[in-house]
Amino acid sequence: MATIIKRTNQKGALSFNIRVSCGYDYRGKQILKQMTWHPDPSLTLKQAERQAQIEAFLFEEKVKTGRIVDRKVKFATLADEWLELVEQNKTLAVSTLERMKEFRARTYQAIGHLPVDEINFRIVQAFILSLGKDGVNRKTGKGLGQESQKHYLTFISDVMRYAIKCGMIDRNPCVGVETTKEEKKDIQVYTLEEEQALLQTLANEAPIKYVACIFFLAFCGLRISEALGLEWHDIDFETGLFSIVRTSNYRNKETGVYTGGTKTKSSRRSIIAPPLLLQTLKKLKFEQNKQRVQCGDLWLESDRLFTQWDGRPMNPRTPYWWLQKFCKAHNLAFHGLHAFRHSFATNGIINAKMDVKTISAILGHSQTSTTLNIYAHAVQQANAQAIDEVAKLLNVSCGI
Repeated sequence: MATIIKRTNQKGALSFNIRVSCGYDYRGKQILKQMTWHPDPSLTLKQAERQAQIEAFLFEEKVKTGRIVDRKVKFATLADEWLELVEQNKTLAVSTLERMKEFRARTYQAIGHLPVDEINFRIVQAFILSLGKDGVNRKTGKGLGQESQKHYLTFISDVMRYAIKCGMIDRNPCVGVETTKEEKKDIQVYTLEEEQALLQTLANEAPIKYVACIFFLAFCGLRISEALGLEWHDIDFETGLFSIVRTSNYRNKETGVYTGGTKTKSSRRSIIAPPLLLQTLKKLKFEQNKQRVQCGDLWLESDRLFTQWDGRPMNPRTPYWWLQKFCKAHNLAFHGLHAFRHSFATNGIINAKMDVKTISAILGHSQTSTTLNIYAHAVQQANAQAIDEVAKLLNVSCGI
């Protein structure tokens, strides 16, 4: 390991003598290679000492291997190198990796040409702030939301952490960078009347696979990726219990439909299906078996509940587009698929009088506080109803 000796000359100028041992000669005398490094006068003592550690590492690499660590590697080059590494090692989920790749275009345009060691806090902060400005999102004409900004920041930060491991920089310039805050949007829910009308029309008019799919969302609060990830062996028809252990996802044409893990550890859970859902699943299984026979050798067995015509897992985008057309054709309210999950939680808290802990467990939230934050309005309304019920129960009359 390199030895660093700090020195100050008569004029007060700071320098560091760096020595690296290269073993011993035939006489037993230690062979030393050394250099003197002069820090930028604008650096504080602490900053200069940290930079001296980096210079020592680089010098030692050069002496022992003959390689010079290139500290002027451009961000785009290093980011591509890091992405290739995590893809080979499979250290990121497929969806996360593909999302990171999608961030390259905007990020490279802004900072891809800059050497890694020249990217500082202000440069990263300026880029993140620019993402929130109007016009960035071509489809909406608006800026990117706070969640998207955080994802971009994570991408840059991960690359910078890799740069630290490579000895190119000594600290991450992303630390402390802030995203632009945005007003919380009201969550979309179906009213009780809207949902009843939609589900009843589905039961009467829709193909059984779409009926079963939407029932999972409405009756059990599942995410669409969780519903489409279900396989027949996950369901116990005797007890009605089914387990959520995987998800079915689609990112782009390159990934196609792929199987992923659950969103969090808490998302791996078991739920008891209501009788109507179980009856629907039995019909779905019967119809799927008929389809399997008709397809013959063309059938590709996946064991999934929800499949394409040939047994391959259904594209996760299909239910959304299908339901949107169905609702339009039958003049029904359509608020998307995730609104069923929100409606389940809202109805559970307000109308079914379920406690937040139970709702949280069914939804697969990692913490009860997540449920409280998302459904604060529903909780407040339920609390108000409970207080009103207690007041009525006490039946106190007052002559005010």
